[in-house]
Amino acid sequence: MALTVENFIKLANYYNQTAMLMSAICVQKGGIPMENYVGRMYAADVLEFIVEYARRLKADGKIAIPNDVQNVINRFGAEYERVKNLTTPTQKPIYEMTLEEFEKFMNI
Repeated sequence: MALTVENFIKLANYYNQTAMLMSAICVQKGGIPMENYVGRMYAADVLEFIVEYARRLKADGKIAIPNDVQNVINRFGAEYERVKNLTTPTQKPIYEMTLEEFEKFMNI
C-alpha cells in the first residue's frame, strides 16, 4: 500500500464505520458497554495499524498533510493511547521465549 493521504483517509473512514457498527451491535445486544464488547480488541488492532500508517506518512518529508488530516491523526493518536493495552500482542519466536512465556503461549 503506497503511503498517501488518500489511503489514510480511506483507513480512517473504515475505522469510523467499524466503530459505528460496533456501537450498533452493542445497542442491539441490550446496551452492553463498548468496553465489554469482544470486538474491542479488533478495533484496537485496526487503530494501531492506522496510527502506525500515519506515523510513516508524517515521517516521509515529501508528503504534504493538510491541517484537517493532521487533526484526525492527532485524534486517532490520543484514542490509541487510551486503548493500546487491548491490542494483540506481538509474538516472539518460541526459541526466544522464557519457560513461563512458552507455558502461557501453549496454555499449559
